[in-house]
Amino acid sequence: MGKRRFIDLSIAIEDGLPSDPPDMIPKIHYIDHRAGAEMMKQFFPGIQQADLPQGLGWAAEKVELSTHSGTHLDAPYHYHPTMDQGKRALTIDEIPLEWCYGPGVVLDFRHKGDGERITVEDVKQALERIPHSLQEGEVVLIMTGADRFWGKPEYLLKGAGMTRESTLWILDHGIRVVGTDAWSWDRPLPYIAKEYQQTRDPSIIWEAHFAGIERGYLHIEKLCNLDQLPAEGFIFCCFPVKIKGASAGWIRAVAIVDEEEDRN
Repeated sequence: MGKRRFIDLSIAIEDGLPSDPPDMIPKIHYIDHRAGAEMMKQFFPGIQQADLPQGLGWAAEKVELSTHSGTHLDAPYHYHPTMDQGKRALTIDEIPLEWCYGPGVVLDFRHKGDGERITVEDVKQALERIPHSLQEGEVVLIMTGADRFWGKPEYLLKGAGMTRESTLWILDHGIRVVGTDAWSWDRPLPYIAKEYQQTRDPSIIWEAHFAGIERGYLHIEKLCNLDQLPAEGFIFCCFPVKIKGASAGWIRAVAIVDEEEDRN
């Protein structure tokens, strides 16, 4: 049996990073061991600091964040109340776990400019370069290079984005889960907003997300390290935290790559 390598594809949730809109930036309050010692006195009446190892107690954190903070999996309910042309949209706690584990495929679109569309033809060409034919149950990951700007305000403007047509084309192959290293599966929102102001065409608004109304699917946003993966031949897992009735859940996205042992 070859050696198995685990590659972390998740960004860390950090306090105050400006890579989200202001009302979505995570806030983390750290309770250190000295503060934890004071907290423990509430649970163990009568204890003194001298009763604790070196006078120190437990450490803990209080976190304020959106379900869309950090690397997360969007459920169909995020896009619309219905999916699959009229069925009730699934929330994150209702997602079948088998959807969140399977063979992964990475499509490289780092040559595309920020805010550009990833079309059906672009997807076909990326698959031909590998070469690879999509199979039911695979997880398709879109590499835009946007993760290099994580932690900076410009992250919100980086990367190309999917369209309604290219999203549906991938889903037509029996794909349930897709992902991107950018902030959104769609093009960056400021580019869409600017184009809408110029054209007043409502079909471009959140078009790749709204594709889920027609065909229910899940997508991952804010992945990283996709450049460390082979284009195919790895297992991908992305089990979400089970939040009742929620539109998304945080994940620890991991790729598992089996490598041949060096017998020399």
